Amino acid sequence: METSSLDIGHIKRVLEAVLLASQEPLGLPELKQLFDEELSSDTLRRALDELRGDTQGRGVELVQVASGWRFRARPEYQPFIERLNPVRPPRYSHAVMETLAIIAYRQPVTRGDIEEIRGVTVSTNIIRALEERGWIDIVGHREVPGRPALYATTKTFLDNLNLRSLDELPALDDLASLVETAEAAPQPPVAEEPEPQPEADPEPQSPPLEELRRAAAA
Repeated sequence: METSSLDIGHIKRVLEAVLLASQEPLGLPELKQLFDEELSSDTLRRALDELRGDTQGRGVELVQVASGWRFRARPEYQPFIERLNPVRPPRYSHAVMETLAIIAYRQPVTRGDIEEIRGVTVSTNIIRALEERGWIDIVGHREVPGRPALYATTKTFLDNLNLRSLDELPALDDLASLVETAEAAPQPPVAEEPEPQPEADPEPQSPPLEELRRAAAA
């Protein structure tokens, strides 16, 4: 049994201060380093759960995402935050959202897989934009001639969408609104992403995601 001289109230105050000051989610290993005494994961989880309960009815909430824990403004107060910082979030094109959806729901996939579903060539700018946003990454190579790269989503993607795992991904039709909400929230500075070139990646006349919907439902 753990015998710590630190009371749970002190632990919660330390966690609250650090998580409010941090721009990135913090996991249990990082949070343990805050204390001179060794704390068990169970003790930290208890403190975090109590701290999350303490935020009920407040304008901020403590949430657990893929990379750990963080505070965020409750979604219903986002319009007021936008008045203070009226920066329009980036608007992703239909092609970018389709590419992201295919990677998210069918990962890992190659560019060839994406092009087969979309029915058009995938612009390099689209892949680069999602990589620079930190939402996709190369996780391996398919063992076929040419060894094409396999793409998958990242923990940053889950963190930005306030998800703990891919199991929490919304229905396919709701992904765009979730991305829009995530992009409207204050984020740490990121590299500006290039605009996709429509000449290199023409928009299909009919959405090719019906095949992906069927695959997701299978």
